Amino acid sequence: MQQKSLQAQALPLATPEFQLAVLNQRAVSGKEFAMFSERLAQHELFPLKPTGIKIFQVNVGKMCNQVCRHCHVDAGPDRKEIMTRETMLECLAILATTDIETVDITGGAPEMNSNFRWFVEEISKLGKKIMVRCNLTILRANPKYYDLPEFYKAHQAQVVSSLPYFAASRTDAQRGDGVFEKSIEALQMLNAVGYGQENSGLQLDLVYNPAGAFLPGSQRGLENEFKRRLKSGYNIDFNNLFAITNLPISRFLDYLLESRNYEVYMEKLVNAFNPAAAANVMCRNTISVGWDGFLYDCDFNQMLDLKVAARNSQHISNFDQENLNARNIVLNQHCYGCTAGAGSSCGGETV
Repeated sequence: MQQKSLQAQALPLATPEFQLAVLNQRAVSGKEFAMFSERLAQHELFPLKPTGIKIFQVNVGKMCNQVCRHCHVDAGPDRKEIMTRETMLECLAILATTDIETVDITGGAPEMNSNFRWFVEEISKLGKKIMVRCNLTILRANPKYYDLPEFYKAHQAQVVSSLPYFAASRTDAQRGDGVFEKSIEALQMLNAVGYGQENSGLQLDLVYNPAGAFLPGSQRGLENEFKRRLKSGYNIDFNNLFAITNLPISRFLDYLLESRNYEVYMEKLVNAFNPAAAANVMCRNTISVGWDGFLYDCDFNQMLDLKVAARNSQHISNFDQENLNARNIVLNQHCYGCTAGAGSSCGGETV
């Protein structure tokens, strides 16, 4: 089969070139299937265009204190890609001169960038809404991080945290031994300063993504179950749960190929295509900034090195909002993941 010939090549699985070679196969389980752009065209959504930049998502580095099986960033303690203060200053200059509303800070573990706190403070001065994607265990990784809940509170940052499940077995299987216990401790720390508490104004959201080659269940049903289990078992409160579909890139693509689930999973995504979800994909109102300042339609495209299709505005140093708003969004087969079922984005379901 075509998949076997690709696996036999010398390219490592993690390279963008190999991932795109796998994604560009037309056959799933021996059947030809439509390219994602073709499916959009059937619903008069191609070319896919932005609706305006509302969210400025910044990946401040790939360094992380964890090595999770599903991580599409391929983050870990040995990663050296870290955003410099100079690049952050360029980001701040853009934020100061545009009407972009929200700054979504991600990583890796973004807190491990030595300029992270300074960056948050400067964004806060601009009056922008701040979201921090926290893996929770960083709050318990070292005493220098113990005061982060208070820091987040001081800047009214929305904390978005990954928690694969409300039980230790499944969480640790996906993210490493002891992660669940540390995550629970971190959530209790956040609750203690007001996060997730009624009328506090401090928003704490959790992110769920499946551990295997299947789509997430109902976001509302999962949220209700998580709230019940975390409250009864650990007296933890949170605001929302975001159910996210795993996209077939990076480590999750490795898993799919190694477990021989790639074709089955892609067939699930293709068959679950929802044009209503396609109309609301996050890339339409988001721009993703890589650790080195290059611009992407989303952080998934970032990991595939698919830069924005705005030739004179592909780096933060030549950011041109008008040019970016007129671009065509770059698409590939992994985009089926964001349009399957109720849709998937960094904020969960889209329909």
